[in-house]
Amino acid sequence: MAAGPHTLLIDRAHVHVRQVADAAVDPSVRVVLSGESLELVGRSREVLERAAASGERVYGLNTLLGSGRDTAVEDESILAYQVQVVRYHDSGVGEFLDRANVRALILTRLIGFSRGGSGVRQETARFYAELLNRDVAPAVPREGSVGSSDLTQLAAVAAVAIGEGQALGANGALIPGAQALADAGLEPLRLGPGEALALVSANAYSIGTGALTLRRLNRLAELADVALSLSLEATARYDGGGNLSPFSPVIQAAKAVDGQRASAAAVRRLLHGGWLEDVRPEVSVQDPLSFRAAPQTHGAFRAVAEQLEAALDVELNGRGDNPLSDVESGRMVSGGNFQPMQLALAFESARLALAHVGISSERRIAKLYPPQRAIRQRHLNQARDNQAHDGGGFGGPQTLASEELPGLLWYSAASLLAELRVLAAPATLGAPTLSADVEDHSTLAPLALQQLERSVDAAMKLLTIEALTAAYLLQEAETDDEAAGRRLGKGTGAVVRHLGPLLTRRLPASALVKDAWRALETAIDGLEGES
Repeated sequence: MAAGPHTLLIDRAHVHVRQVADAAVDPSVRVVLSGESLELVGRSREVLERAAASGERVYGLNTLLGSGRDTAVEDESILAYQVQVVRYHDSGVGEFLDRANVRALILTRLIGFSRGGSGVRQETARFYAELLNRDVAPAVPREGSVGSSDLTQLAAVAAVAIGEGQALGANGALIPGAQALADAGLEPLRLGPGEALALVSANAYSIGTGALTLRRLNRLAELADVALSLSLEATARYDGGGNLSPFSPVIQAAKAVDGQRASAAAVRRLLHGGWLEDVRPEVSVQDPLSFRAAPQTHGAFRAVAEQLEAALDVELNGRGDNPLSDVESGRMVSGGNFQPMQLALAFESARLALAHVGISSERRIAKLYPPQRAIRQRHLNQARDNQAHDGGGFGGPQTLASEELPGLLWYSAASLLAELRVLAAPATLGAPTLSADVEDHSTLAPLALQQLERSVDAAMKLLTIEALTAAYLLQEAETDDEAAGRRLGKGTGAVVRHLGPLLTRRLPASALVKDAWRALETAIDGLEGES
């Protein structure tokens, strides 16, 4: 898949989930199917049409679905049956996906068409490309799939494609699907034999939303190292910690874990040029494990994210259709490639890894809070000295720190950690038996993914609280540190400067954490640009 600045060309090449995520968040990207990919789509369709003409019994083409798999559909009813299949599966519930997730869903299914296993017509593949290019966003309910194809989410897209269902209007209001097509200059799609099942029989929601979630996981890996680096400087300033020995190339070379080395190297870059690099005789021989073994924890998280990316790439580039229209053998073949077990387990592992990152973060926050109380006591003592000197009462900028951190953010961090621990429990083991015991095992990949989305939200807030807590302490001590030659690292210093203005505004805690996350993203982007 090749991409220009505003064009995404889908051809026969391997597709990366990062490309899907990039195109999903940018509605200006135009999606184009190459002639080579359209040729393969056409050959796949020919396989299906030959099977239909031969009278061969093919699941979902001329039979019912699920427990009705051995019940024939008469030839004269096949076209009407396509609409029935779409309507039957358009039964999701819950909140609607946002536009980026809908674009990821449609794009993922379109890439599936281009792999040559679905048996759809070329015009159907082109129609899905135009849904993206003309910014048609079907209203797709979040819940409904048990992870044996994301039937309900894909059916919501198919419903709009045939002129039914609902779509998201320009202002977010719901409009009829037919109106959304008309507004985009599209005529409703008339499905051919076998196409209804092809439109819904894939894991495009799990893959597409998984791609967007992976993007957030990779950003969390960066945030975790930033928060850790700030905490190292804060604990060095107040508790005599901040020993960088565990982050040294010598230690990292002693164990062949790529993610661990990457995390330690990121910390060294952030702290480069700062006083923690100096020889400090008074430094603690060993910091607590939440500091000292953080590269091992963060590295394991990075490794799990890489495994998730690999699993997503496999599903995105594979042919998960059932039945599979196999061009090479010229046959329609029933199978179970719609069962994304490897992907579901990767979602599970990512949540567990995030919980461990959260445990270390919360423990570091806990160790930073006593110095914060010491700061408050210092200012109170200064205020009393001022009162005794000039006879005045409390008041003025010297009474307390001019920048305040809400005092119970540690409690919020503890609550977020508890949520991360709960979310780390397995989600994939609870699938019920469906369709008269024919569908007797499912992956629950969408549930595992949705739990991962919640975990990402919680971890983002928790790590932001750690960064805020450390930045508050470092900024508070900035004048004293400069006098003592205790300069911040070039990277961490830049982060503190981004967070500093927020600490002076006395924002409510919720707004502070939200705005701090945006500031941290800006800071991280700036650091990446410099490197």
